[in-house]
Amino acid sequence: MTTTLSDKEFEQFKYLIYQQVGITLDAPKKTLLVSRLGKRLRDLQLSSYQAYYDRVSGEGGEEELMKLLDLVSTNKTDFYREPVHFDFLREQILPEMQPAKTLRIWSSASSSGEEPYTIAMTLFDAIADINRWDIKILASDISTRVLAKASSGIYEEERVRQLSNDLVKRHFLRGKGPQEGKLQVRPQIARLVAFRRINLMDPTFPIRSQLDVIFCRNVMIYFDRPTQAKLMNKFFRYLRPGGYLFIGHSESLQWIDHQFRYLRPTIYQKPVSVKSEE
Repeated sequence: MTTTLSDKEFEQFKYLIYQQVGITLDAPKKTLLVSRLGKRLRDLQLSSYQAYYDRVSGEGGEEELMKLLDLVSTNKTDFYREPVHFDFLREQILPEMQPAKTLRIWSSASSSGEEPYTIAMTLFDAIADINRWDIKILASDISTRVLAKASSGIYEEERVRQLSNDLVKRHFLRGKGPQEGKLQVRPQIARLVAFRRINLMDPTFPIRSQLDVIFCRNVMIYFDRPTQAKLMNKFFRYLRPGGYLFIGHSESLQWIDHQFRYLRPTIYQKPVSVKSEE
């Protein structure tokens, strides 16, 4: 097997990945691509990266293409990451939703589940009569691998080490015996979250009701500006008038065309006067 990825082959993979999921791989990412694809070549007993490209891009290559996209997806996250968003959810959004007691939230790049479960924990701690609310949290990702882990709700103890003991006791079950050292999200938290594979590059999303909140944090940094603009326009359509968008701390909508109203760094709102498209 040759371990060299030529510039031509890199450009082929780069274009394929961009077309599929909107991720832009710059030249320094070539080494990363080599390291992540090497094992797949060995597992499939392929002699070159070109042979692997032909496999994923050819007829019948859909399943292997999903594995490729899993490998190039970045899935770093933590519980209560960027806590200002959860404070805003608790202090600003929940009082607005109190009369209707209905809430629809989309964690659009949920990775291994820490973000949507944090949303659910925030709601559970903040709403005294939560059983009287109609709450749905959709958690999606492009990676089937991390979605499988997320839906299990099981985490190594080190993943919750930065959380208070009280919070861990309220929202997690500690494993015993063979599961010692692991924790599982409690059922009352897990039942609020539904996991589903969604590609943000698809022209439409399988979402039927208007959303109150969209979390899309630390995703746009992997997209070029035209892709960012298209995604923001799609999010705008799916949010209800007055709905909120949260983006990552290293991201901004400043340099792209969009219709959102800026509230504060990383927090935007769809104007109340705008009606969603059908």
